[in-house]
Amino acid sequence: MFEFDTIAAISTPPGEGAIAIVRLSGEEAISIANRVFHSPGEKNLLEVPSHTIHYGHLQEVESGEVVEEVMLSVMKGPKTFTREDVVEINCHGGIVTVSRVLQLILRNGARMAEPGEFTKRAFLNGRIDLSQAEAVMDLIRAKTDRAMNVALSQMDGKLSRLIGDLRQALVEVLAQVEVNIDYPEYDDVEEMTIPLMLEKSNWVKSEIEKLLQTSSQGKILREGLSTVILGRPNVGKSSLLNSLVQENKAIVTDVAGTTRDIIEEYVNVRGVPLRLVDTAGIRETEDIVERIGVERSRQVLKEADLILFVVNFNQALTEEDLRLFETVKEMNYIVVVNKTDLDQQIDLNEVHQLAKGHRVITTSILQEEGIDALEDAIAAMFFEGTIDAGDATYVSNTRHIALLHQALERISDAINAAEADVPVDMIQIDVTRTWEILGEIVGDTMQDSLLNQLFSQFCLGK
Repeated sequence: MFEFDTIAAISTPPGEGAIAIVRLSGEEAISIANRVFHSPGEKNLLEVPSHTIHYGHLQEVESGEVVEEVMLSVMKGPKTFTREDVVEINCHGGIVTVSRVLQLILRNGARMAEPGEFTKRAFLNGRIDLSQAEAVMDLIRAKTDRAMNVALSQMDGKLSRLIGDLRQALVEVLAQVEVNIDYPEYDDVEEMTIPLMLEKSNWVKSEIEKLLQTSSQGKILREGLSTVILGRPNVGKSSLLNSLVQENKAIVTDVAGTTRDIIEEYVNVRGVPLRLVDTAGIRETEDIVERIGVERSRQVLKEADLILFVVNFNQALTEEDLRLFETVKEMNYIVVVNKTDLDQQIDLNEVHQLAKGHRVITTSILQEEGIDALEDAIAAMFFEGTIDAGDATYVSNTRHIALLHQALERISDAINAAEADVPVDMIQIDVTRTWEILGEIVGDTMQDSLLNQLFSQFCLGK
């Protein structure tokens, strides 16, 4: 286990609340807490059993001034998250209260933790591997039950174990190659090496391909589906946003151009997290502010995973609608024909022809009709043949996906070389590199600078 100084941080969100938690971890965690903690009977925290909680007050060391009434948990390593001694101070929630507690701890020997440093210590002390550490942050940021289940699965080590199995298979190949190199005079050794190499390498390749098959859906669960609501002004885009979010996030009027800027909100649709963006209506305008909004709309449109293209049931398609159909023709989109509570003026056959096989959903946002059908269409579009979110082979992390693509390329090169009768010592290079790349996923082969960059993205106190 690594030797570290003692760190402290607030582990609960800032603001008012019933309880806030200040966490300490390190060799001096218990002694620092003991210095400022006073309880009925004056318990010595250095002598209390591990994983016990104690009532008392925190006091200034010199003046004896009471800082806060607390419940203090003592957990002795290695049976803790960081595998170090850990103290968690439960105090009253509130910005001033929890700040005073933290400052008291820092004045008595602890250091302010860096973002993600508790989880980093858990990784460096062997409590979890890197993929599990990243899953901790995924769990915190999960916006749907399905995303949470994926994170829990990775925290449990299912992905880590699979990566371990793949690396073990490659180690067996590399060991056989070493035998072949050390004893080149034995022809039967080479005869054993090539078939084994092909068998193991093909199995590793197929498992990597299975992992990558889940990657697009996994990335959606982790990061959300960037979804843009598009349409000419006053077709009901803001009403659709409000209906999906179930809040009045956007101003709804009959005046064209009301939405001047990008409005963004997360929403859970059938377990799919949508990063929903309501755009200013894309049109030519002389209004300077609206023109800026239109330009921003064009930019988010280029980055969108899904377009909800809204047209008006009560009006025939206009030249502006036709231009928007042309704009989205290469994108993933669903046509939403809104305002079915009004008289029909639109030609639905023309809409279906222009949509060219894309889903067309009719709605009346005003009367809350058709929203369920739209949500079903969104879920089916990205999760048809749905995968169980608890599947051990589910991959959602962008870094993992990039490394798996690299590993697939390398192991494919090794297989092609083996089939072309390239000398085994040359094939060994690609097999070794595959083993190293897979190790980067779990943190076995990783540079310190990259580790620091990854953990710096964690929240403070985690």
